[in-house]
Amino acid sequence: MGSQMANSINILIEKLRKDQSPDGSWNYPFETGITTDAYMIILLRTLEINDEVLIQDLSERLLSKQKANGAWKLFHDEEDGNLSATVEAYYALLYGGLYKKSDTRLRAAKRFIVSKGGLEKTGMFTQVLLTLTGQMKWPALFPFPIEIILLPMSFPLNFFSFSVFGRANLTPIMILANRRFRIKTAKSPDLNDLFIDDAQQRFSFQREEWRSLFSILEQGMKSLAGMPEKLHKKAIKRAKQYMLERIEPDGTLYSYFSCTFLMIFALLSLGHQKSDPLILHAVRGLKLMRCEINGFTHMQYTTANVWNTSLIGMALQEAGVSSSDPMIKKANQYLLKRQQFKYGDWAVQNPNTLPGGWGFSDVNTINPDVDDTTASLRSIAGRVPKSTTYLQAWERGIHWLFSMQNKDGGWPAFEKNTNSKLLQLLPIEKGEFLLADPSSADLTGRTLEFLGSYTNLSKNSSAVWSGMEWLLKNQEKNGSWYGRWGICYIYGTWGALTGLKAAGADASHPSIKKAVAWLRSIQNEDGGWGESCRSDIAKTYVPLGTSTLTHTAWALDALISVADRPSAKMKKAVEFLLVNLNKKDWTTDYPKGQGMAGGLYIHYHSYRYIFPLLALAHYRKKFNAE
Repeated sequence: MGSQMANSINILIEKLRKDQSPDGSWNYPFETGITTDAYMIILLRTLEINDEVLIQDLSERLLSKQKANGAWKLFHDEEDGNLSATVEAYYALLYGGLYKKSDTRLRAAKRFIVSKGGLEKTGMFTQVLLTLTGQMKWPALFPFPIEIILLPMSFPLNFFSFSVFGRANLTPIMILANRRFRIKTAKSPDLNDLFIDDAQQRFSFQREEWRSLFSILEQGMKSLAGMPEKLHKKAIKRAKQYMLERIEPDGTLYSYFSCTFLMIFALLSLGHQKSDPLILHAVRGLKLMRCEINGFTHMQYTTANVWNTSLIGMALQEAGVSSSDPMIKKANQYLLKRQQFKYGDWAVQNPNTLPGGWGFSDVNTINPDVDDTTASLRSIAGRVPKSTTYLQAWERGIHWLFSMQNKDGGWPAFEKNTNSKLLQLLPIEKGEFLLADPSSADLTGRTLEFLGSYTNLSKNSSAVWSGMEWLLKNQEKNGSWYGRWGICYIYGTWGALTGLKAAGADASHPSIKKAVAWLRSIQNEDGGWGESCRSDIAKTYVPLGTSTLTHTAWALDALISVADRPSAKMKKAVEFLLVNLNKKDWTTDYPKGQGMAGGLYIHYHSYRYIFPLLALAHYRKKFNAE
């Protein structure tokens, strides 16, 4: 096994060397299904930007992803299909104008849509899309009055109670709902035949609890000084200002597709022309996020260059590549240029800290996150003793990281202490993923792993102890942990176990033993692991039924971190990785990340290289496998 492992590690290293971009980064695709492709077609047609080549390319990708029953899926094992995704694809193909309702494939899609209850049964964001493009009507009462943006921080629920991702998407939606904006063009398709109940041609909220919360918001707005009409105008102005102040150099809002798309429509509703430079710049920014996957054009939700580069730089060095290797030096120079020095929304809840974190995408300048910061610090760690420049970046990054710890002891992604219980009352589909930014096992575990493995921080540090206590308190009954940003319980358990061990927990601790037993119990016969995206919908572990490279690497790496010697199950996992490194099937394309349960899943094209390399390198290093 030793020589085969060495050969496999070298093959992975050279593959990564070959794929590095000239600027030092790795720009592997950030693939998120077909929603962004569909929305781009709809956006171009709405703005009457006749980019026929792009519309044709995106239409071809949409059709390539359609299933035999006419539906589109978010992931391979999603029963018979996803209603919202199918409506979005169907709508885009019609709006693109290359296909008619009489097309066999679109007729099959229509049958699926009708069989699942029609447009009125789609998700909230799909209904927002349908409404602002003239296919549905706004509800009589929208639960988020625009004046919420004026409420003071002292109010129990205010604008900054929402996560940054929530604010970025809700701000343009609030403007659009307030203006009751809808826009059609000469090429708008007619989707009336997709309504099952004619009386339901307006999107509705599924929950009633928000009405009591709405009355609380009303009370808060009554306490604002000023006449209602003036307050309303002030709120609209501030909402617009919020968006414009957060536009990245490429013209996008926070470099996210969804909120940029919504911002463009919000600007239209405020009187901007379709040819406005602000709008055209935003469209150009979105176009810059396109990539090619298997010969098809895909609109990425964002780019993942910093995330890819930081993880790859760390994994390569763990595998024995020197920090002075040109590949690593180029990668770390790229990361150094991407450290952020602007104050973003994170500073609202954390006002006494200098900037110093890293963001996710290539162009992001004002939205750092904890995960990218620890990953980037891992990668540059080898250069710190050799360079004052790297030392300064290191110290500033560490300081920012510590300042982001939540009062409950865990670490969030983007903003600290942004998890108000009141958010649970809001009628937003998947609101816990959109509106809140709570402590999570994956973020907390990875932060502890970084602090324990890469710093001289005492294991008795109050920050470390608080983080460990949070993890131990939030372990699932079966021994696993839920991972917020990956799929899902295997991911969270990997983060938690490696973090606890690096922070000083003993392998004999009951929580660690319970987690190890759980991982062993779900190992497949072939030695690998695999978990379904349905886990985050069901909120419990759901096996995929087959093994994937990435899940296997996470589980193996977790077991390595707490083991004194390799077990038979670990050896079998290593064998699975070695035999299947070149595998190419649906399991290698299966999403391993998530943005919103039941709505947004991510296939990181880099993961099949990063995590097997990391697990094999750790196995070799710890057990002298060669």
